[in-house]
Amino acid sequence: MTDEEFPAAGRRKAATIADVAEVAGVAIGTVSRFLNGREIRRSNRLQIEAAIEKLSYRRNAVAAAMKTDRTHMIGVLIPTFDEFHAQMVERLSSQLRSTGRALVMYFHGHEPQLFADALDFFTQQRVDGLIMDSVQGMRQRVEAVIAEGIPVVLYNNDIAGVVADRVAVENAAVSQRVVSHLLDLGHERVAMISGDLVDSSARQRLDGYEAALRERGLAVDPAYIICGHWRAEGGYEAARQLMQLPKPPTAIFAANYGMAIGVLMWMKNNGLHLPTDLSLISFDDVPLFRLHEPGITAIAQPINGIADSIANLLVARLGPGEPRPIRSITLGCDIILRGSTGRPPR
Repeated sequence: MTDEEFPAAGRRKAATIADVAEVAGVAIGTVSRFLNGREIRRSNRLQIEAAIEKLSYRRNAVAAAMKTDRTHMIGVLIPTFDEFHAQMVERLSSQLRSTGRALVMYFHGHEPQLFADALDFFTQQRVDGLIMDSVQGMRQRVEAVIAEGIPVVLYNNDIAGVVADRVAVENAAVSQRVVSHLLDLGHERVAMISGDLVDSSARQRLDGYEAALRERGLAVDPAYIICGHWRAEGGYEAARQLMQLPKPPTAIFAANYGMAIGVLMWMKNNGLHLPTDLSLISFDDVPLFRLHEPGITAIAQPINGIADSIANLLVARLGPGEPRPIRSITLGCDIILRGSTGRPPR
C-alpha cells in the first residue's frame, strides 16, 4: 500500500466562540451569555442555536474548568526572544513558579496567523491565564478567549477596547525627555527611527519625539522619521537613508535597541564616530551598550517591575473572591547617560 492510497486524515479545526458569533450575526458577548445560560433575545438564541448546529460547535471545557479546577499553566505569547523578553520571561517564570504555576511560551513573530494559532493552542490546553502583547487585527480573537473565561494581561503593545488588565511603561513621556536632552545639547536636526506604527508603543514613542520638538518651537520634518521595523537591519537602512539627506541629522533616537545596533553597524562601515559625527540614544538598555566605547545613552525599561506587575495582576485575578476591577499599571523608566551623546558637530 502507498501513502497515496491511504492519505493521512487531516484534523478539522474546531469551531470557536468567535466562529459561532460570526455565523449567527451576533456579538461574542451575546454568545457567551447564551452559553452561560443567561437570558438573551429569542431571535438571537435561535440564530446561535442554528450556528452551533451548523458548525458542530462544542463548548471548550475551559469555562467549566475555571470554576472547578486549575491546570496551573499560564500561557505567554512572545513576539521574539530578544534581550527584553529573555529577562522578562525569566522573571515571570520565577514569580509564577513561587505560586505553584508553570509558564508556557509560544512565539508568534508578529504574524497574525501564528498569533491566532497560539490562542487556539492555549485555549485547548486549558491554561489558567494568558499574557500577551498585541498583533494587528486580533481584537476579536482575544475577546473570544476572554469570553471563554480566561483572564488576559496585556503588556508592551495595547489592544484598544479589550477588557483586560494592562502593564505598560511611560513611552511618550520618557521619549520626550531624551529628545529634549538632545535639544539641550544644541541639536536641531534630530531624527527618529521608529518601530511599526501599528504598535501602540511605537506610536507613543513617536508622540514623545514630536512633543519635544514642538515644545522648542521646531517643526516636525517627516524626512527625519523612518520606520526600522524594530530590527537591526531596519535600523541600518534607516541610518543610510537619513545620512544621505541634503541636511543629515546630527542626532538619532532609535525606538529600540535592535535598531540602535543597526545604526552602530552603519556608522562603523562608513567611518563615523560617536559622538563627534553623530549622537545616538536608544530606547532599551542592553549589556552591549555598557561595553561599547563610548557607552550608548539609553532608556532602561524596568523589566523586573514589568514582570512583577504582570504576575501580581494575574495571581490576583485568579484568586478567590469577587471579580476585581480591571487595572492598568504604567511604570517609569530611567535614562542612562553615557558617552554616545554630545554637542552637534560644527
